[in-house]
Amino acid sequence: MARPPAHDSNVPEILAAAHHPKHIRTRLSLQKNPSYLKDFIYGAIDGAVTTFAVVSGVAGAGLSSSIVLILGVANLIGDGFSMAAGNFLGTQAELEQMSKLRQMEQQHINEVPDGEREEIRQIFREKGFEGELLDRVVEVITADDHRWIETMLQEEHGVSLTRTSPWRAATTTFVAFLFVGAIPLIPFVFSFGGSSLIQTPFLASTALTGVAFFAVGAFKSRFVEQHWLRAGLETLLVGGLAAGLAYLCGLALGGLK
Repeated sequence: MARPPAHDSNVPEILAAAHHPKHIRTRLSLQKNPSYLKDFIYGAIDGAVTTFAVVSGVAGAGLSSSIVLILGVANLIGDGFSMAAGNFLGTQAELEQMSKLRQMEQQHINEVPDGEREEIRQIFREKGFEGELLDRVVEVITADDHRWIETMLQEEHGVSLTRTSPWRAATTTFVAFLFVGAIPLIPFVFSFGGSSLIQTPFLASTALTGVAFFAVGAFKSRFVEQHWLRAGLETLLVGGLAAGLAYLCGLALGGLK
């Protein structure tokens, strides 16, 4: 839950209302829903970086706007699909790993229950539980195999129990890649075929991409503990370095055309 501004005089009342039992139940139930923010940020930043890297490299080599568009669109489709496919397979692998760990823990509970019970005891002893309270915690957790296994997954293996959809993760990455990655190509669309609508498409592309980098970083700051200005400048710097390297490579290799 986002923290209220520090200067708000109503902070105590806001916090008290947010911690009413009814609101706590609602908030805890919502936390089980997976977040696809990482997939969006990943796709958006990589889309802008890689597409503008293509634009910078081609511009550095002094090639035409039509070449920029051809290579840029090819990059959007090919690299965007590749990233989405990789995200799909990676997310699916995490789910398969969780399933394998569940089966393993169930087998251990069936074959060596005393050993698994001792693991629960040591885990919660490390958390500060002692004596009768510790005995009671162990008894409650190990009374239900499902609860027992989920506790072991979290505490022993460090596995998140939130099930992320591979399809949604991949789709989020692909859409973000296409949407933000297309921004560097916009000026070249208007200058295609000798149009004079934009006299210097590369400079316009640079400006638009810089705005896109900053906007993605600032958007990310809404969900993390980072000031929007710092997050925007950080993303702008990373994208700018990638684009600069591509442009220098284009300049160096321009004589080979």
